[in-house]
Amino acid sequence: MQEALARAFQTWPFYGVPDNPSAWIMRTARNLALDVVRREKVFREKEPEIVRLMDREGPTPNSVIFPEQEIADDRLRMMFVCCHPQIPPEAQVALALKTLGGFGVTEISRAFLTTDAAIAKRLTRAKQKIREAQIPFEIPTGEELGRRLDGVLHSLYLIFNEGYKASSGDKLIREDVCAEAIRLAGLLAEYPAGNLPKTHALLALMLFSAARLPARLDAEGNLLRLQEQDRTLWDRFMIVRGMYHFTKSATNGDISEYHLQAGIAACHSLAQDYAGTDWRQILSLYNRLREFDPSPVVALNRAVAIAEVDGPQAGLEAVRAIPDLASLESYYLLHAVLGEFELRLNHAPAAAVHFRKSLELAEIKSEQAFLAKRLQVCEEQTTKKEFEPVS
Repeated sequence: MQEALARAFQTWPFYGVPDNPSAWIMRTARNLALDVVRREKVFREKEPEIVRLMDREGPTPNSVIFPEQEIADDRLRMMFVCCHPQIPPEAQVALALKTLGGFGVTEISRAFLTTDAAIAKRLTRAKQKIREAQIPFEIPTGEELGRRLDGVLHSLYLIFNEGYKASSGDKLIREDVCAEAIRLAGLLAEYPAGNLPKTHALLALMLFSAARLPARLDAEGNLLRLQEQDRTLWDRFMIVRGMYHFTKSATNGDISEYHLQAGIAACHSLAQDYAGTDWRQILSLYNRLREFDPSPVVALNRAVAIAEVDGPQAGLEAVRAIPDLASLESYYLLHAVLGEFELRLNHAPAAAVHFRKSLELAEIKSEQAFLAKRLQVCEEQTTKKEFEPVS
């Protein structure tokens, strides 16, 4: 299959995409498999039977492997099962993450910035609803797929986020989880029910973000900030793929939160260096994003953009103005952001307080190591200031 995909990348740009890409790849893979069987001596005795099985009636370039309105991938199909319209939206996503994403209750609760108990209740209620309403365990088709799309997209979004920045465990990045989310989103974009601007926007967001994964950690596995990353390590081919899907997401006037987040990620991906980042455009996109998602996390990210445009004091004021700021009290990044703002204002003692709190809340080793270094910088600056002679 890998060789067949490689041949597709080599030939399709010159000869065009075939009418049925899936069938083309299946036929090519089958032919390649036959070639391997014929070459390998170890399979010589079994060759006639293997060739006979592989030569059975199968897809041709003009045939259809699955009905146009059905989804072939098992995991993606099951996500649509979990997102039944009779199940409350927040429970749909929690159920999908639990049953298909393999996420624990704690991982799901952190994705939603809520408690383990609240997520456990959602899952219990979802299962109870399935029993009481006798919701059938069936694969939706046709228009029913479209009605469940938003829940599936949100599930894929959270699965990718967990891979991009794990909420627990020894590893900050789980590349396999990111790759699976991208794979499923890519498959979804190929089907009529999923081939919509918001699907392509989500896929673009994933690709732009995943392109930066090789540079997010140093050789020892320690977290690197955006300004510290070696941008030559960014996956340029993945960025190009992201731009392709970002362009496809603009086929009509519909705008989703995925469009705005993909736009923000594109600003970072296309900047030659940190200094060249278009922070004013990023801030403008965050202002629009707030209209779709007024969550405190979006407001916190917006405050970071404000600090880049108008300075750390403006960033601090933006954080203090966040509605429901108390809901972020157990979110380690809130205190890390406040610590950075205070440190940039040369308020090292105040910054140290925030970094200590953030360090207490962080659970990933690389994040703890990063915060410990920032705390050390605060302590060194405080000590230096204490011993500076008074002029």
